Amino acid sequence: MKGIGDPWGYAEPSLKRVHRRLFRLNEKIVKLEEEAGQVEAELEYHRSINEDAQRDAAVGNYIDREEAGLTAADVRRFESTLADLNSKREALVTKRDRLLATLPS
Repeated sequence: MKGIGDPWGYAEPSLKRVHRRLFRLNEKIVKLEEEAGQVEAELEYHRSINEDAQRDAAVGNYIDREEAGLTAADVRRFESTLADLNSKREALVTKRDRLLATLPS
């Protein structure tokens, strides 16, 4: 129901609720993208360290091999974290798209 001075129907409670939900979803998506960017930068740093550790382990002693295993585990952990963040973001984007489809044209 459009009220006087309300050409877009924002006075209708259901539209207000949908718009608030969309706003919150967009905020969450932006936060996840920022966090994913930070994790990706950290992942690149750990990949660089891991490459050096793997080279050292190939010609080094048992300590170098142990450190190479630890750095490889760090890389896997950051890759897993990044994949989790991306899947959460995709779920929120899908939810947002469904909500956008409910809005009147």
